[in-house]
Amino acid sequence: MSLLWEMFTYPFILRAFVVGILVALCAALLGVPLVLKRYSMIGDGLSHVSFGALSIALACGWAPLPVSIPVVILAALGLLRMTEKSRMGADAAIAVVSASALAIGVVVTSLTTGMTTDVDSFMFGSILAMDRADVALSVVLCAAVLVLYILFYHRLFAITFDESFSRATGVRVGLYNTILSVLTALTIVLGMRMMGAMLISSLVIFPALTAMGLLRSFRGVVLCAAGLSVVCFCIGLTGSYLWGTPVGATVVLVNLAAFLLSRGVMRIKRAA
Repeated sequence: MSLLWEMFTYPFILRAFVVGILVALCAALLGVPLVLKRYSMIGDGLSHVSFGALSIALACGWAPLPVSIPVVILAALGLLRMTEKSRMGADAAIAVVSASALAIGVVVTSLTTGMTTDVDSFMFGSILAMDRADVALSVVLCAAVLVLYILFYHRLFAITFDESFSRATGVRVGLYNTILSVLTALTIVLGMRMMGAMLISSLVIFPALTAMGLLRSFRGVVLCAAGLSVVCFCIGLTGSYLWGTPVGATVVLVNLAAFLLSRGVMRIKRAA
């Protein structure tokens, strides 16, 4: 217990908890419609785009965050347009963008700075990377996601399950898809500083899949995914501190354990 109390005396741990909880909440809330729309791997694609942008920024001596945010937002909007206007499916479009951006980042890194501590922290995450600006941005981002759900819940529900019907009834499907893409891009950029580019997409996918295995209503899945994501992050961050393991990987393993546990519970219920 003394070790647990000690961890909260470090300012960087407190910042990591605040940013991590808010990012996990945003990722879960945005992840439910993305998974249901079969667009869940956008997190993986955008994290690789962000890594490519960060590699270029570090090579040029620029601040990483101001460079990566607009680049990732443009990539998210580009992916949305590619899936809507071309014959290329969402999975193929994400795979093309993801592989290309990651290759650019790796080549730029190898030709310039090499695998420095900064690059490594963006690849695999670091709680030391969190600062006050990240806390402020995470608060604004979380507020925007909550406002989206509170004010436009029924429209989100409609575009998640039937875009054609939503358009027919006057819902501006393109606008809401754009908002989802932009908020997801911001969540990925902010979250990858802690989780790493290789693991941040798990916060979008795992809570939604776990909640969908336990509940059937959209509202129930959204609330369950949000709660699970926050709890799993807190357990993962605490375990990372106690065991000395990487934060991102520990959080992913906790989410995996929750997912497998939910599957086991559902199998027992079906058998009964």
